[in-house]
Amino acid sequence: MDPSSLTLLVEIIDAGNLSLAARKLRMTRANVSYHLSQLEKDAGVQLVRRTTRRVEPTEVGRRLYEHGRRLRNEMQAARETISTFGQGLQGRVGLSVPSGFGELVMSDWLIEFKRQFPGIVLDVLFENRADVLRDEVDVAVRVMAEPPPSLVARDLGNVRWLACASREYAQAHGLPTQLAGLATAPVITSGVIGRQLRLRAYQGGEREDVILEPTLISEHFPFLRKGILAGLGIGLVPDYVIQDAVATGEVVTTLDAYRLSIFGTSMYLLYMPDRHQIRAVRTCIDFLLAKARSMA
Repeated sequence: MDPSSLTLLVEIIDAGNLSLAARKLRMTRANVSYHLSQLEKDAGVQLVRRTTRRVEPTEVGRRLYEHGRRLRNEMQAARETISTFGQGLQGRVGLSVPSGFGELVMSDWLIEFKRQFPGIVLDVLFENRADVLRDEVDVAVRVMAEPPPSLVARDLGNVRWLACASREYAQAHGLPTQLAGLATAPVITSGVIGRQLRLRAYQGGEREDVILEPTLISEHFPFLRKGILAGLGIGLVPDYVIQDAVATGEVVTTLDAYRLSIFGTSMYLLYMPDRHQIRAVRTCIDFLLAKARSMA
């Protein structure tokens, strides 16, 4: 069986249809269909089920796909070894990082990484999208309750949420001492369009939920930080957003006995289990894990 036909099968199944596979391989659709038919003829069995929109692997096709994927990854590793022999570390790493944690914490990490590995191209997206891994993204970092089971998730540590306000706001309006007080307070936090915002609070094994009606909402935590410092209300943000101002006394906290959560209290580094990782990507993953451990 021709190894190139196996890798073509991998591209077809990954793409989901012949037209997309042809576009990625820079071949005509007819040519891709011909090579697939020849592979099925050589195998003596049907490898994919075709519909007008998609192709789905049969059981035999799925098993051949696994072999072809391993073969493709080995070929990519071999090409990388040849192309980088005798050179410094090179390659491209596509990163998707949260807008807040990415800007306030990870930007310094990534600049340090770039200085250490100048030959690596970093393509960094500051975003909070749910579809974390796409063709242009090799590694994503997200705060969430549970990582998707389809992805490899490496623990970057816990995220502590704070209920806080500027000292001036606290002196003028006071701060709630009970969770229920947040339901009517001018809250500054992140939200999801079209979805009710629910704060979860844990204390002594008990959980309490509060529905929030924020006065200032944004996915961009640096903006929320400015709103808190300006005295516009009570912030519900991860500690890394405001901890320096808390340390100086410019911002004060409340409800500290509770463990608060809106979108989860764990941060994960995510990547595809079956995507070949060039040395640049593996190096970046190891670097980010080490930086996260140093913060623990």
